[in-house]
This record gives sequence, structure tokens and C-alpha cells, in this order.
Amino acid sequence: MKRTMVVLAHPDMEKSVVNKKWIEELQKHNDKIIIHDLHKEYPDCIFDIDREHNLLENVENIILQFPLYWYSSPPILKKWLDDVLSYGWAYGDDETADYKMKGKKIGLAVTVGAPEENYMKNGSVGFSMDEVLIPFKATIKYIGGIELPSFIFYDAVPETGDEKISESAKKYSDYVLNL
Repeated sequence: MKRTMVVLAHPDMEKSVVNKKWIEELQKHNDKIIIHDLHKEYPDCIFDIDREHNLLENVENIILQFPLYWYSSPPILKKWLDDVLSYGWAYGDDETADYKMKGKKIGLAVTVGAPEENYMKNGSVGFSMDEVLIPFKATIKYIGGIELPSFIFYDAVPETGDEKISESAKKYSDYVLNL
């Protein structure tokens, strides 16, 4: 059975508007989806690298789920990437080696507090979300992963209606289940 691990990097899920709903929807499918909450598992940000490697080796798909923080991820995800995607395991100089992330399908699920029009060339940010996420896409490519389309939710603020969030959670669940 294909399994997907969602690596969740949200520093305050209790206050989350969208990420919390997304996870609640995904939890209905625990037989197919592993939800790996970095803040819950590692509140001190000291990762058990062997455990993380084992988790990653035993799934086919990986989704990095996080709220956009200053055009990047929350710090815990950056540290996780730095620590877990280690030389010799995830990548290296030997093109014939069996690096463990090679061929893994990896996607990004990102919530953004601003409206989508801000992330257009003539928007207030001046860069598209694809451009903002280039460091993650470059990482996926560098470790030999297969980049999946990103799942983006804009206007992730408390004023966003429950209906829009619930609809998004169902679409996100379908996205993850159909990888």
C-alpha cells in the first residue's frame, strides 16, 4: 500500500485556521497517511535522525505542510531539512549510489495569510508563489525527489469562512490520497 507522510511544521496548531482543519481531515485516513507533527514530536528541535530516516524510507510520498513565514517555512522545518537530509543518506557525490530520497514524490502544502493577487508580478509581493518556493523545489531536485504540484491556500486568516476552509480541507485530503 502506498503511504504518504505529511511533515507538519506549524508552531501553534491550536491557533491555526486552515492547517488545523487540513490535519483533522487527513486524520480520517490514518491507514494511508502518517501525520508527523514536528513541534509535537520535537519541541526542543533536537531530531532523532535515525527515526526520521526510517520514517522517510518507509513511505512513497512526502508532503511538507507549513504556513508561509517571511517567504519561507517556520524555522523547525528548515532545521529538519538541514539535519535529516544528510550527506550520504539523502544525497552525495556518487551518482550511482542508492540515496534514500531518490525517486520519492515530494510536495508542498502551504498556507498563506495574504490574498493570491499579492503573489503576482504586479502584486504587492512581486513574486509568484512558485518563485517564493524555489528553495524547496531546488532541494527536492537536488536530493533526486520528484516534485509534486504544490497545494496552496491563500487568505488563511481568521476571517476566512468555515465553508471555504472545509472545502479546502476536502480538496487537500483528495490531493494527498490521490498521489
